Amino acid sequence: MWILLAAALIASSAAAEPPGGALAGERYRVLVSTDAGGTDPDDLQSLVHLLLYADLFDIEGLVSSPYGPGRREHILEVIGVYERDYPKLRTHSPAYPEPGALRAMTRQGALESPGAAGVAKPTDGSNWIVRCARRQDPRPLYVLVWGGLEDLAQALHDAPDILPKLRVYWIGGPNKMWSVDAYDFIERSHPRLWMIEANATYRGWFTGGDQSGEWGNAAFVATHVAGRGAMGNYFASHLKGVIKMGDTPSVGYLLRGNPADPSQPGWGGSFVRLWEDRKTVFDRITTEADEVEAFSVVEFNLPLQQGMKREHSARMIVDGRVPLVAANDGRTLRFRFSPRDAKVWSYEIRSEFAGLDGLSGRFTAVPPSMAKTRRIAASHPNWWTDDPGPGVAEGIHPGAKTVNQWRGAFLRSFAQRFRRCE
Repeated sequence: MWILLAAALIASSAAAEPPGGALAGERYRVLVSTDAGGTDPDDLQSLVHLLLYADLFDIEGLVSSPYGPGRREHILEVIGVYERDYPKLRTHSPAYPEPGALRAMTRQGALESPGAAGVAKPTDGSNWIVRCARRQDPRPLYVLVWGGLEDLAQALHDAPDILPKLRVYWIGGPNKMWSVDAYDFIERSHPRLWMIEANATYRGWFTGGDQSGEWGNAAFVATHVAGRGAMGNYFASHLKGVIKMGDTPSVGYLLRGNPADPSQPGWGGSFVRLWEDRKTVFDRITTEADEVEAFSVVEFNLPLQQGMKREHSARMIVDGRVPLVAANDGRTLRFRFSPRDAKVWSYEIRSEFAGLDGLSGRFTAVPPSMAKTRRIAASHPNWWTDDPGPGVAEGIHPGAKTVNQWRGAFLRSFAQRFRRCE
């Protein structure tokens, strides 16, 4: 009886696992755009995760799209660590890509902001995205964006014909705050892009779920990662040996679930269609009473004051740390921002033009109402974002439970992969 009961429980657990994905034998084309080596080392952890599962994918590109100091060399650094474990990994699967092949597909993306236009000039990284998307392969190209959207925006600008081939999973949130101009260009110019905009769902990879015992963010690394090959030690050397891997849900999305349908459950979360009116435009200095939607786009189009010229510089400093450079069209100054948290945001304008310098204001970012989120944006038929339902929020993070409900499953799988490096 006990044997039968145990078998029934195992079968029940297996049935609960989302079907489909690379672990079920599907093979996807993948290109990763990452800010690895930049302001947050969690991308380095995510690259280790990607490479441990690299035998399951056709990886076609690794593009350095940094905010801050991240460069192509940081991706090459992780490939060098992978190379040390490569002989052992090959004994488990001959499909692991050769380190030299990975190096050959690693490209440098944009190093400078494109400004208010959201696009500027082609980069080696943006050209590589175009080249991969135009390959004669009937399968779509999954572009996993872990940082800024600048290289993707430039690729779409230069080669709009690639749009039908692309399936984009973007880790937004803070990246949207820093990459808002490229985002605005894509959202306005390419509304039919197939896009998952994960502004908070990704947090389920390290927030909530089963954190007991060996499955805690620090305990897992100490128990299942450290000491397991070069990649295990490299992973454990970052973020004080604590899991963050905030970009890894994009890989998990392809490992377990049905990537063709973002509404379905999977390791990378489930999502809802984008809703209308996610942009707010002001023509004045705002106050705390002015409300905007968290993770939306906020524009300030301020009329030029008498005597101000195009050559007069102006910056808006948000929260004392996020600089926004003005776009001056001769009539208005435009500042664009995306608030990553629901809270009161403050800003101050600094300019060599005395009439502007020192002007300050505030606005309040709030979660969208459920009524608003039901007004689906028909203009963006393939655009998906975090599920706003309160039942799948982890604290203040909408959609995070659609990822962390699978925490035990994806961490057990990850632990098994590290054993390949022993």
